[in-house]
Amino acid sequence: MVLKEEVDKYLHYCEFQKELDSKTIRAYRMDLEQFIAFMKKYDEVMGKEEINSYLLYIHDMYRQKTVKRKIASVKALFRYLEEEEIIELDPFHKIKTKFKEETVLPKIVPRSVIEQLLDYLYKEMASADCTQWHKKMILRDIAVVEMLFATGLRISELCHLQRGFFDSQTGVLCIQGKGGKERYLQIGSSDVLNILNAYSQKFEKNIKEHGYFFVNRYGQPLSEQSARRMIHRHAAAIHADRNITPHMFRHSFATFLMEEDVNIRYIQKMLGHASITTTQIYTYVATEKEREILRTRHPRNKMLVGQINL
Repeated sequence: MVLKEEVDKYLHYCEFQKELDSKTIRAYRMDLEQFIAFMKKYDEVMGKEEINSYLLYIHDMYRQKTVKRKIASVKALFRYLEEEEIIELDPFHKIKTKFKEETVLPKIVPRSVIEQLLDYLYKEMASADCTQWHKKMILRDIAVVEMLFATGLRISELCHLQRGFFDSQTGVLCIQGKGGKERYLQIGSSDVLNILNAYSQKFEKNIKEHGYFFVNRYGQPLSEQSARRMIHRHAAAIHADRNITPHMFRHSFATFLMEEDVNIRYIQKMLGHASITTTQIYTYVATEKEREILRTRHPRNKMLVGQINL
């Protein structure tokens, strides 16, 4: 039997000893509370049969990626309970949890759409009808989009980027990634670096006040939700044929580098992936692109020879 008090102790351990971020703790809590609620119908007996019933339940309810996370959350709890000698034996030692996952390819923003979006933003800022306040806001929006596409940052990493972690001269960023892991990224485009410097000069007062590099219209740190709404609004203005999210720029960053034959280890490092397996999903996207090119562009598909009726 696992009580709520033991879950709270485990989450406290995750937060203060393992130093996991607040989002991870929140996800763990949600998964573990769901598990305990499910087990109540078995009088909180948590043996092999009862846990297998829970596994069947979540397989029926959720997508495979979510199922994998929920299983990992519960397994980590039981491992902790066994190590702390709160329970004698982790029941997962006798339970098979591995399953073949479906391959869900990441959604990207096509190059043409990114170019169209940037072209629209730059023209909007240069418009004679644009007020000075609107020009300032568009400059901020351009800086956000350019940064996302140039670096492959997670939107959380972008919104939490601090002023002191960006060298405006060299274009080097120090990113605080998942689990508090640091990595360094380089802005590789002089055009992007110029727009980021223009933005930082325009918003210098606000940035100095709280230390965060990206700000909202009120001069406060930019929130992830505000950034999502901003991108959605501009995508609608250009009549994009898809819902564009900040994370899709990260997928585009990785996919386009893969198509340019950049070594996957470099891409892994730039994205901040702990495992190369996570990065390998972009090889599938690149392969799909090659298949599409060969199907639509190869001259053999336009030759009216060798056609037979069987």
